[in-house]
Order: sequence, then C-alpha cells, then structure tokens
Amino acid sequence: MITVVFVVLALAIGFYVGLRRGRAEGIVTTVAQPEVSATPSEEGEVAPQVRAALDSLSVGVVVAATDGTIVFRNVTARGLTGAVHSDVLVDEAVDVHLRGALDGDSRRQVLDLFGPPRKVVAVSATPLSTGGAVAMVEDITERSLVDAVRTDFVANISHELKTPVGALAVLAEALSAEDDLDVIHRLSGKMVDEALRVGRTIDDLLELSRIELGGEAVKDAVSVSMVIAEAVDRARPLSERRAIDVSSVEASDRMKVLGDRRQLVSALGNLVENAVKYSERGSKVEVSARSDGQWVEFTVRDYGLGIPARDIDRIFERFYRVDRARSRETGGTGLGLAIVRHVATNHGGEVSVTSIEGEGSTFLLRVPAAPGLVLTTMSEAG
Repeated sequence: MITVVFVVLALAIGFYVGLRRGRAEGIVTTVAQPEVSATPSEEGEVAPQVRAALDSLSVGVVVAATDGTIVFRNVTARGLTGAVHSDVLVDEAVDVHLRGALDGDSRRQVLDLFGPPRKVVAVSATPLSTGGAVAMVEDITERSLVDAVRTDFVANISHELKTPVGALAVLAEALSAEDDLDVIHRLSGKMVDEALRVGRTIDDLLELSRIELGGEAVKDAVSVSMVIAEAVDRARPLSERRAIDVSSVEASDRMKVLGDRRQLVSALGNLVENAVKYSERGSKVEVSARSDGQWVEFTVRDYGLGIPARDIDRIFERFYRVDRARSRETGGTGLGLAIVRHVATNHGGEVSVTSIEGEGSTFLLRVPAAPGLVLTTMSEAG
C-alpha cells in the first residue's frame, strides 16, 4: 500500500511541477483553467487530475516552491496543517522540515500529540529534483498502537518462557549434585511441572496465533450440548485435582450455534478452566447455555475469588493476571481469556464478565445462533 502511495505521489508531483514550470516558460498553452478548492495564493493553478490524485491519498502532502512559499496542500494535509484547528506542533514540524529539505536535507520526525484525541503523526520532507520540496504528514496512531502491543507481547512472552527455563536449569543443577532419592524425586517432580508450564505456554501461543491468523471462523451449525460437553471434559483433569464440582446443563438437540466447533470448544474450555483455577477447593462451577433464537449465550459461573473492579477492563489482555502468584500456582499462562476474546470476535459475538470480589464471577460468551433456531429451554443435567 505504501509503495502505491509513493508511486502515485511521485507521478502527481512530477506532473504538477512540470505543469507549473511549463506555464511559467510559456510552453503550456492548451490546458484548460483548473478548478482549485484552496486559496489561489497557496495552491496556484493545479490540473484537476493532479489535484484529484493527490487528494485521494491518505497521506498529507504539502509542496513548497524554491522560495519556501507553500504552493499546494492536499485534502488530508489541509485537515492536519494550515487550518484553525490544526495542531501547532504539526505546523511547526512541517515548516522546519520543508526549510531543511529546501537546503538539501531529508528529514523525518514522529510527533506524539496528546489531544484529545491522542494521535501519533509522522512528518517528513524531501527535496524535489525539479526544485522546491515536498512534506508528507501521516497519521500513524493505529500503527504505533500495534507496535506497542507487539513490543509488550515480545517482552511478556520472553518473561513467561525465561522464568520456567531458568527454573529448569537451577533444578537440573541441584539434581546432578544430589544423592538422596527423596530429594531427587521431589526435584524431578518440580522439573516436570516447569516443563509442563513451558508446554502450556507454547500450546496457548500456537492456539492464539492460529485463531488470530486463521481469519474468519468457519461457520457451521454446531450442537451447543456438544460444545459444553467437550469444554467440561477438557477441564475435568484440573477440576478433579482441585476437587471442584463442574455441573452443566443439557441443552435441547435443536439448540445450535453458528460457528467453528474447535474455536468454540477452546473458548468455552478456557472459561471453565479459568473458573476452576480461581475457585477454592471443594467449590463448584456451573456451565449453562440459553438462546433467544438469534443469539446463543454460554454462561460460566464460579463462586471463587472474584475479580477486583480495577482489573475488570483488562482481564482479556494477553498475559494480564489479576493474581500472578495464584496464576503461577495453578499453571495459568495469561493467554486463556485473550483466546476467548478472539474467538468471540471471529464469530461476530462478544464476551463479558460480572464479578464481585470474594463472591465469584460470571462469564458470558455470546455468539450467533444457527439459522432457523427457535427459542429453547434447558433442563439441569448435574
């Protein structure tokens, strides 16, 4: 996309500068008078097709003559510079970089504008071979946010893998110097736990990447009762170890959801596992589903620790943990709820949570029902 932008920009500016030079020398005599939307003092006469090409760009373009006079601004640039509501910092940066470009220097600067709304703008300028200079102003807010998320993700995953790998190295060193069978057995058990933790992190990363990069979910009519059964089975080993009773409801055979079975089982399974991890031993978790004919709502209710109000808005972020110590104890990777959110998005649905600290949480996964589904009721299966 950037390549196309700069090709169009180069062609348009080249044609524009050539046109102005030709008129100045009396060469161009047959071109009709163009329509100009901006002030003549700034833009002069620009052929309509050139102006249209430049105005179609998402990048702001500002052209200066050899004496520094601004002779053209496209639509995007007029929204960012040279107007009453433009940011003073952007105007100043464009002026400074154009002056530098007129002296033969190519420059680029990134401005963080705190707004509101907050914006990140890149300003660059370069000399034109035909004389004068061109400045480009680009709103890179979204790109900078993506870069920040990527940087944070790399830092987090490095930490998540480095911690257990470091523990494995320490345990292996201690094991090699130990003769006591009981100690050897205990250390080897800890090594297995750390190795499993690495494996879970890698598995969750692969699953999250597959869901993110796999595009839109494959939409089939999937049995709701089957999704619940598979999700509960997935959490069974953990629930049995923690002596937590996971009860589910038996949905009507007619209740079906429109979606990708594997993704739906993954999402609901992560919600059930999360509920089990943050419940006290001997507690219970309830899984249910209902439909209004248009949507199917999966609900996972626990009576565990609950979530502090300050953390509610962030729990679906990658690697975000309410209680890092508890998460490490239960083997959590911090990716489960991020997977749930992506599955919901892929299905055109949503995931939400209500929670009272100390009383438990209720997660709701809402996805489209299969076409033709009628309002259904459910019976407790236990």
